[in-house]
Amino acid sequence: MKIAPFLIFFSIVLVIYGLINTYLFTRFMQSIPSGWQGRTWVIIIFWILVGSFVVARFLERAYPCDFTEVMTWIGSFWLGAMVYFVLAILLIDFARLINHFIPFFPQIFYADYQKTKLIALFIITGIVIVTVTAGFINARNPQVTRLDLNIDKKIKGDKTLKIAMASDIHLGTLVGRRGASRLVRMINDLHPDIILLAGDLVDEDLKPVIRRNLGETLKNFHAPLGVYAITGNHEYIGGAAEAVAYLSAHNIKFLSDTMVLIENRFYLAGRDDRDKPRFTGKSRKALGEILNGADPSLPILLMDHQPFEFSKPEELGVDLHLSGHTHHGQIWPFNYITNAMYEVSRGYKKKGNSHFYVSSGFGTWGPPIRLGNRPEVVSITLHFKE
Repeated sequence: MKIAPFLIFFSIVLVIYGLINTYLFTRFMQSIPSGWQGRTWVIIIFWILVGSFVVARFLERAYPCDFTEVMTWIGSFWLGAMVYFVLAILLIDFARLINHFIPFFPQIFYADYQKTKLIALFIITGIVIVTVTAGFINARNPQVTRLDLNIDKKIKGDKTLKIAMASDIHLGTLVGRRGASRLVRMINDLHPDIILLAGDLVDEDLKPVIRRNLGETLKNFHAPLGVYAITGNHEYIGGAAEAVAYLSAHNIKFLSDTMVLIENRFYLAGRDDRDKPRFTGKSRKALGEILNGADPSLPILLMDHQPFEFSKPEELGVDLHLSGHTHHGQIWPFNYITNAMYEVSRGYKKKGNSHFYVSSGFGTWGPPIRLGNRPEVVSITLHFKE
């Protein structure tokens, strides 16, 4: 892995993170009277929350331990709370702007304006805590999404194929043994013919995965045609070679810009993530090169982590294209951003004879919460021509 892209990525994140929290701290202090007894504790707690994320990011890579895990959880929850504190403050400022031109605030607000601001801070904090808690509960309760699709091609043997698909698992500190066991149980309960994992299996750093021996949990997957995976951008952020080697040693077959013919019935292709050049300096193969030599009369299934350029798979005769990456924004209102960025942020689309599905993902990145969408495992049954 190239060190420079990794450092640039985290430097940008930390600068943005620092600016946002400086803004929040300034606004918090404006709401707290200078003589209020709890002011000092608010300052201490605020900067512990802010600093925990930074400390955890560095220690998790250098020295994973129980202390690092606690700091990771604290910092990750703060990330989610930070988003909603910013949104709440911006909403209040917008209301104040309207009130400046069209007064509608009751006069009681101004009788003791400093006290009003302090009460508002307490109310906002309560709302944020409830919101983050609800998001955490939602993130820990994935659903099964079911699809039945008709493929206009013949296939040898059984005329149906049952696929269990998951993406964006983000194994690590936040999605540990319990999350991995839940994933394995949900997928095995579907009794799939084949299991497809469409990238971001690991949450950047591999050390917490090894520390919890999560690979042993993944070895409990059961599918007669095997378990196949591709890399996502987070494998490259943390070091794709190490992640692929570890997961491959635990019965997961990685497709790295390659295509395989399974039981002479259908093709399965997998692309390296589009961020591979940024982190390794090496380009990924063109899709046409990967699919070169495929018998067009047989079904072609493709995994590509980031859902871009749907026109190319359609043009090359891909029958089923599976992606993840977007998390469908993960927390509201970021779903509006992913809807604008991607042709499909989450869900199903058909173009010509090609079927596309973009999963909202199983795990979380950053805040361990989901709002506005559900984590999922996808059960896809393909029906072929008689």
